Parts: sequence; C-alpha cells; structure tokens
Amino acid sequence: MKNNWKVVPPFHPEFDLERCDYENGCTICAHECSFGEIGLKPVKGPDGQVRQRPWANLTSCGACQRCVKMCPRNAIHIACQPMYTSHNYWSPDYVNAIWRQSGARGGVLLVGNGATGPQRRYFDHMMFDACQVTNPSIDPLREPMEIRTYLGRKAERFGEDMGPQLKLEVPIMFGAMSFGALNLRVHEAEARATRAVGTFWNTGEGGFHKSLRAYGANTIVQVASGRFGVSEDYLNSAAAVEIKIGQGAKPGIGGHLPGEKVSGEISETRMIPVGSDALSPAPHHDIYSIEDLRQLIFAIKEAVEYRVPVSVKIAAVHNVAPIASGIARAGADIITIDGFRGGSGATPLQIRQNTGIPLELAIAAADQRLREEGIRQTVSLVASGGIQCSSDVLKAICLGADAVYVGTPVLIALGCGVCQRCFSGKCAYGITTNKPGLAERIDVDEATGALENLLHAWAEEMKELMGSMGISTIEALRGNRDRLRAVGLSDGEMSILGIKHAGA
Repeated sequence: MKNNWKVVPPFHPEFDLERCDYENGCTICAHECSFGEIGLKPVKGPDGQVRQRPWANLTSCGACQRCVKMCPRNAIHIACQPMYTSHNYWSPDYVNAIWRQSGARGGVLLVGNGATGPQRRYFDHMMFDACQVTNPSIDPLREPMEIRTYLGRKAERFGEDMGPQLKLEVPIMFGAMSFGALNLRVHEAEARATRAVGTFWNTGEGGFHKSLRAYGANTIVQVASGRFGVSEDYLNSAAAVEIKIGQGAKPGIGGHLPGEKVSGEISETRMIPVGSDALSPAPHHDIYSIEDLRQLIFAIKEAVEYRVPVSVKIAAVHNVAPIASGIARAGADIITIDGFRGGSGATPLQIRQNTGIPLELAIAAADQRLREEGIRQTVSLVASGGIQCSSDVLKAICLGADAVYVGTPVLIALGCGVCQRCFSGKCAYGITTNKPGLAERIDVDEATGALENLLHAWAEEMKELMGSMGISTIEALRGNRDRLRAVGLSDGEMSILGIKHAGA
C-alpha cells in the first residue's frame, strides 16, 4: 500500500506585499531560500508588465529565518501553522513522525541540533548568591578580575612536574564539530577567533584540514571510533588530542555524515571515498575496558612524545561518576562530559530525545566522585552540551567544571536559525554545507569577528557576575557550590548537585 499522507509543515513564510519590492524586480527571498519553500509566481501588473511575485510552497519551511533577515524591506515574517489532532495522547510530532516513516523513504528519522524534550534545564533553577553589606562585592571596572584557567593534570606536590597544560584566557572553547558537518570556512573562523582571544577549538572527528595546520597551537584534534584522518602527523599538529568515546546528542552510537556531504576535500581530509557515508562504529573496536582505554591514551602520549595533554570525551550517562574515575586513573589529562542537550549535525530522533542525562547532574556527580577519591587534581573537567549563555558557563564551573565547550552558540553567532536540518546539506546560511553557492555565504572575516565578539561579551558578563559574588578569580569559583542556590528543585536533585535551596 502506498502512503499518500502529506506531512504538515509546521511553518511557512508570509509576505507583506505592500512592503515587498517585487514590482521593482526584487527576488532576494527566493534566491536565499535553499530549501525551495519560496517560489516565484508570474503576475501581471497594472502597467501590463509581468513580474515575479514571491509565494510560499507550503512544503518545506523550517523557520531558519534566512529570508526574514535578508529581505531589504522587512516584508517577510515566519508564521507557525500548528497541526491539531482530536486525540490529546497523539501529539502532532508523533503523528508526523509516523507519516514520514511510513512514506516513500521510511527509515530512521534524522535531526540536527540538541534535544528538544520537556526535561528540566537545571541551569534555570539555580541562582547565584550575591554579596551584600557584610561580604562586599567587587567592581570589575575598577579591580582586576582573573578568568584565565589551565587544563591538564596538576601536580600533587610542589616541585613536581605538572605535565602539558592548555592555557585558556577565557574558560570557553569551541566544541567538536567536524569538517563535513561544517563548512571549512567556519573552521577557519573558529581557528582565527580562538587564536585572537587565547583559547581553543576542536576539529571534531572529521580530520584537520591541511590549510588550517598553521592554527595548530589553538587546535584540539579528535580520535574517534572511525579514526577519520588520524595519522602521526595529525596527532602532532595540535595543542591537544581528544579521544571521543561518546557524544551527548547520541550516546552509545557513532557519528554519521551522509554521503551527499562527502566532497573531494572532505574525502581527502577524512581519508574516505568521495560520496560515501562516513559512519563511525558505535564503540571503538580496540576499547572494551578501562585497561584498553589506558593503552590508547598512552599510545597517543607516546606518539606525541608527551608534549600535549590527552583528553577523553564521554556522553553524560547514568554511571558517569565511576566512568570519570576510571578515565582519570587510566591516565587522561582532561575529561569532557557532554550533556544530552548537546548539538549534532545528524542524530537519530529517538536517540536524541531519549538517551543520556542532563549535563548539570553529570558534572556535579563526576566532580564529587573525583574529590571523594582524592584524584580531582589529576584531571581537568570540561562541561559540554547545552551551554546557552555566560551564566551557564559560571554555573557549570561552580558545579565542578574547569572550562566549557560551546557548539550551537557558535553556529547561532554565524546566523544559524536552529532549524534542525543540518544533515540536509542545504543550510541557508552556508554553515553546515559545503555546496557551491551556499558555502560562500560564510564570510570568514565577518564570521571571525562575530566569534571574537561573542567570547569578549561573555567574558565581560562573567566578570560582572563574579564581582557580584565577591570573587575575583575563576579558580576560586571552581566547585564552589556555596555560591549557588536552588529554586524549585527536589531534595534528591539538590543532593546530586550539591547545592542548598534558596533561603537556606
């Protein structure tokens, strides 16, 4: 039986024809829409001349807002056209998903970006405890504030060698997003911005493009289960090496780059055939225990002659605390914990929405476990997945992180409308595509400036927040849960987070 049910698009563009400049030949919106939602319809004007008027196809709008931002006359807005069902249990999301899966293509539904479920965002239920009267605050405009931090294994005693460290002028790094998932121009902008500000960016699992090797001092490269692009030269080209065990957006499964996105340059960088799906295995086939992980950690350390730190990235899962303990004892210098709201270019919908745990609980649990075992100083913790603003950065640090990764904020700073179609290769902003005509929409100079501005803005906000708490150094805030208070959380949640309720 052929399924002819039409999936109802949730959004569509609407045009103010009194504002629209189509009568003077403007067709910018149709040109900018890369998903084919906006078409042009021949219309005869009062003077008898035929002009092309924009109209909505009502088939493929994802509310990326590209047409809205590019319209010179502010004549477009995106309207939501909700689908209603008469059965409260069967929401439109589930009905549409079944229609799509029973249709012509079927298969696993893919989405981009992070989880959108109703699970609690704990950052929103934590407030900073500011200073008043008896404990005066600090004015960041008049007194020095220190937000520099170092990542890597710390010495247990004075005089001992600490080993290699990453020096961050701001405790924020750009998260792992691979070449192929992203436009190469975005990677260049990330590299340039992190070098200018004094922090780091992560190549993701897709290799390190040869044109960017000059930025190696601010680059973290990844070794994932697919081993894409990995070589001795690759490992020695960066400031740190990260072993990717898991990812918050899809714990327990490997990465997925659709073959239509694997161009010649991506093929060369990843060392795979052009047009082939880049499917990373779910596990590393040489890692089935902490002992196996230790072997890989020290194999990489030998390959880089112990010059750079080795990090291990895991998804936030239920037993994250003992896993973090094992990783620390296995010799890792840095542990990255990626929460379930972390983004991705292509993730199975059901995995994204139903697997993993919140970052806030995972970081707090891991930090507490490492402290209880007396090994917290042997490893740095990096929080990733769901960081939305500067206050989230500081809250993560209060819960035990040394620094954070941000991914989706990077994309939003470059224009991303979070339409969740990164895997399509049709990104209207050119961010998650390498297609000619779209990729060129990223201006590297402008993108670099935007990312620098974002880091500087967050840094200033962090200093103001720290000053309000009477804290002048980021190190004094790390694991300082006394500076947080909960609002509307249960005793069990507060126990895991290690914080008191407001008023206590």
